[in-house]
Amino acid sequence: MGMMARGMRSLLLGELVSGLSLTLRYFFKRKVTLNYPYEKGPLSPRFRGEHALRRYPNGEERCIACKLCEAICPAQAITIEAEPREDGSRRTTRYDIDMTKCIYCGFCQEACPVDAIVEGPNFEFAAESREELFYNKDKLLANGDRWESEIAQNLELDAPYR
Repeated sequence: MGMMARGMRSLLLGELVSGLSLTLRYFFKRKVTLNYPYEKGPLSPRFRGEHALRRYPNGEERCIACKLCEAICPAQAITIEAEPREDGSRRTTRYDIDMTKCIYCGFCQEACPVDAIVEGPNFEFAAESREELFYNKDKLLANGDRWESEIAQNLELDAPYR
């Protein structure tokens, strides 16, 4: 009996009809495809993208050179050098991240006591050479200035879960 049913299904093109019915069912539904460069999908507040160094509202950099992010980085992608200032506070003179080593784990962001280093919402950072992916302090601060409003909003949304 199974052989006869299979033969009738092949003769009447049952697979083709079921495939066309599935196509027609989805043809009239709302489209889910995004036209990527012009339309962007939603990102979670916890998304970990390009790194950034943040500043206080008065313009001073947040990093206090505690080196916790350097110590916790499993890929050893962060290098920090620091020296004391005239007022007695310690600030970084060199803050480098090798983005080719970074595994975007977020440990650096979690370890920072003052939310100085964060992984921002930017995922569109491509480079043509490896040297462009070696971020220094100036580039990290520029990223922080560029994405500060989104970073602050994401940290505020994520605060209840920390």
